[in-house]
Amino acid sequence: MSSSGGVREDAARAVGVGRETVGVTLRTLQKKLQVAFVFFVVGLLGGVLAMRLLIWPELRADLLATEARIITQTPFDVILMQVKIGLITGVLATVPVLFYHARDPLKERGILPDVQVKVWHLVVLGVAAVLLFALGVAYAYGLFFPIVFYFLADYAVKAGLAPMYSIVMWTEFILMLAVSFGLAAQLPLVMSALAYAEVVQYETFRDKWKYAVVGIFAFGAVFSPPDPFTQILWALPLCLLYGVSLYITRLVVTAKRGSERIDVTGVLRARWNLPLAVAVVGFALGYGAYRYGVVTRVNDALSGTIYPQAYLLPQYDPLPVGIAVGAVALVGALAYVVFVAIERAASAEAEVYGGQVPSPENLNLDVLDAAGVRAAPEERFVAMDEEEALDAARTAIDDGDDEKAQAILDRFDDAADEREEQAAEAEAEEEEAGTITKRTAGMLDAFTEDETTEDDVGGYYEDILAVLGALRGRAFRIAAVFLSVLVASFGFLYYGGLATLRDDFIGRLPADVRTASNASAGPAADPGTAATAMQWPITLHPVEALVFEAKVSAVAAALATLPLVVYYAWPVLAERGILTGDRRTIVVWAGGAFGGLAVGSALGYLFVAPNVITYLVADALRADMVISYRISNFLWMVFLTTAGIGLLMDVPISMALFHGGGIVSYHTMRERWRVAVLVSFALGALLTPDTVYTMLIVGVPLSAAYFVGLGVLWVVTLGGRRGGGPTPAERTA
Repeated sequence: MSSSGGVREDAARAVGVGRETVGVTLRTLQKKLQVAFVFFVVGLLGGVLAMRLLIWPELRADLLATEARIITQTPFDVILMQVKIGLITGVLATVPVLFYHARDPLKERGILPDVQVKVWHLVVLGVAAVLLFALGVAYAYGLFFPIVFYFLADYAVKAGLAPMYSIVMWTEFILMLAVSFGLAAQLPLVMSALAYAEVVQYETFRDKWKYAVVGIFAFGAVFSPPDPFTQILWALPLCLLYGVSLYITRLVVTAKRGSERIDVTGVLRARWNLPLAVAVVGFALGYGAYRYGVVTRVNDALSGTIYPQAYLLPQYDPLPVGIAVGAVALVGALAYVVFVAIERAASAEAEVYGGQVPSPENLNLDVLDAAGVRAAPEERFVAMDEEEALDAARTAIDDGDDEKAQAILDRFDDAADEREEQAAEAEAEEEEAGTITKRTAGMLDAFTEDETTEDDVGGYYEDILAVLGALRGRAFRIAAVFLSVLVASFGFLYYGGLATLRDDFIGRLPADVRTASNASAGPAADPGTAATAMQWPITLHPVEALVFEAKVSAVAAALATLPLVVYYAWPVLAERGILTGDRRTIVVWAGGAFGGLAVGSALGYLFVAPNVITYLVADALRADMVISYRISNFLWMVFLTTAGIGLLMDVPISMALFHGGGIVSYHTMRERWRVAVLVSFALGALLTPDTVYTMLIVGVPLSAAYFVGLGVLWVVTLGGRRGGGPTPAERTA
């Protein structure tokens, strides 16, 4: 099949292998359907019963804060949650059975490697995985969860919110975090297995530890509460676990690499005296401790203290104790002798490869003589560039070994043909990328009026790279502004700002509405809870309030950073004819946009939002309903009716400034109105809760504001006859 049309051969082959794998698995399942179905039913019923009788009562008793309550939103929440847990356990119980019966057909078709693995290896691996998973879940359940849920419920109450968690969301949140901790605890097993199989080298784990630490803290910042103590509870154990995993991986890799270069029997024969001496000393210590009353004296000393009597040292016959201690000491000494020999061999190998991955490309020429350089693999010299070759030769000359220096240069020259072949292969890959660009251009033809060529697609790509290159030098300033606004906004909301805004906003509602809502919510509250009489808004998810604060802060940071990004990207955009006009217009636009946002937000906060919420609350009270607005929906409504008004005012202001500054003309805005409408609805879908209703609430007003801006510009330009034509750059395009 040619590369110019259809599907590439490797892609078709991959699809065929995947289809064959699925087919073999399904045929195997059909043959063993009864056994698989029995395991599935057992897992399903076991999961449902365990969730109903054991797990849920323990979760509620151990992890539910006193300020919080659990509610159901639909009549089927409880049973569907139990069935969902049962389905998961049923599938987990069925997969091993299915894989066991499908392993032989998969091996026959070459899909699975026909590798014989000892049973005890699998048993040790499975036991280790189960123990590590249990340790991770135990840490989460015993320490992390109680602190986190107390913090979340206490924060919600202090912010004037009612923590009324949905049984589905609360349970899924607990199970997700518990599973994540259990999977994170598999890190030692995964790292050592990957390094042993040489999928990821140990040196990669060792050299990239900084990225691992940053990733752990970043993950903790996203998926745990924002207070430093909770993040430390999340990140510190994982960092320590990474260090332990790195050490275990080093031991495993050292044992593998060193064992291939030593004779274990010969090492033990040469160092037999050390294990024997350690065994004799161990036997003497164990025998003497019981024969001469050392254990008795220790127990007498501990019996008069607070030390538990059940854990006192038991009394045994001295001879078996001495033999047992001597045997343990002998095994430990043998392991020590063998590992020291292995580590020395691995260290010698590491010196040969400069502490890098043991591959020909990383061969350390400094430890070789002239004969070793001539015998070195060609890959080492193919990977060298001219500067590296000259440096290696210069080092050899400084050491007084002119023959070695000449050998390095000769081997480098001999590898020139291989380097040229690799360069030709790289050019072929670039040509293949050009083929992809050609296909992309053909695809874009369906969405454009004019023909899209390969140069157009490549030009877009170059424009993006040029803009990113211009912003790279200013990335620190851009990131500093973004993070500063993000932290300041989130800090304001987190440290009392949300509660202040909530109380002030509800205080602006009419007194009769507040009194009626209090009377409506009061009977629904349980006595003794810390929630106030006004039980709204409520949090259905433990981190719902924090997620809203993070989203609003991210929106504020993005709006604050956008003018700076455009300002720094302006020279590149102007050079490529994408933008024209005065760069200082961006400063004016930023000031006008900020002023419009401030004025519009103030008008919305003082007049629009209170009237809208008052109407909605009064309408619910007339129907004799209990007010329990969800925090995300309530605050997004407040945000859209306050800051949203300011953003709507920014649309015509920005259009007028762009037209007046010669950035984007009225003609272009009028011709591209469809793009503006699509962008408006896309922003509504991305920046608001995931419902069509909220997308329409955002998309329709933004589109209307855009048409208002067009109307204003139509009046100013007298229908496009006065200064409403395209800019010079647009006419050129």
